[in-house]
Amino acid sequence: MLYIIGTPIGNLSDISKRAVNALSSANVIFAEDTRTALNLLNALNIKKPCKSYYKDNEKQASKSLMECLLNGDNVALISEAGMPCISDPGAVVIQEVIKNGLEYEIIQGPTALIHGLIASGFSGSSFYFHGFLPHKKNDKEKEIKELTSINAPVIFYESPYRVKETLTLLLNYFPTPVAVTREATKMFEETVFIYNEEDIEKVNIKGEFVIVVNNKVHNSSQHNEQILDYNKIINELLSDGLSSKDILKVMKTLGLKRNDAYELINKVQNK
Repeated sequence: MLYIIGTPIGNLSDISKRAVNALSSANVIFAEDTRTALNLLNALNIKKPCKSYYKDNEKQASKSLMECLLNGDNVALISEAGMPCISDPGAVVIQEVIKNGLEYEIIQGPTALIHGLIASGFSGSSFYFHGFLPHKKNDKEKEIKELTSINAPVIFYESPYRVKETLTLLLNYFPTPVAVTREATKMFEETVFIYNEEDIEKVNIKGEFVIVVNNKVHNSSQHNEQILDYNKIINELLSDGLSSKDILKVMKTLGLKRNDAYELINKVQNK
């Protein structure tokens, strides 16, 4: 039997009894990070051999895992944190298990994407989980542009090394605020809302991040009404002597995407 087990994403108290029982009954555990796995097992007082199963060795490790299953072993598959296959390895061996008609059981655990969506306060009736964006800025921006067509909250994962650049790009293409949750379930968990570049500089760059943009747009008639209101607001702000830069901040705070706001301000100024 293969047990696909969700493990805590930060708070050890989130481990379920069912997960503990499965880890205890396994003959061997395949883990994305064996050091993290051993820390978890030691905390649970479980002594089991651990083997590596991570992105770069997934195909080879899948063969080794399949051999264990075919020999009659109970095998547990765990990520470094959270659920296998959710922006983590696991799909390759599950496909092999299905193809060979072997038994497998999924034991649910915490997932950062659901945690971040709920913390954002954005509607969860429908959403799109994208995971990690490309590392290179040009590739990242291209992917972000393509995602603007999705009429639902969009969820991203991001590392502390690239979170500021990613947030800056997201402000250019999605309405504000952008919800940012870091250190989910841990002692220093926090969710902050980003309205402008100044807010990005205040983000504590520690831990792993879940970013949620609320791209749930209004219908076209509502949108047209909003555009008329925005025109009026921009004209009034211009009459009051505000600069284009300051007006842009106001428009973004009201929920306009940066590029849309910039285009609208230029249109009003050129009338």
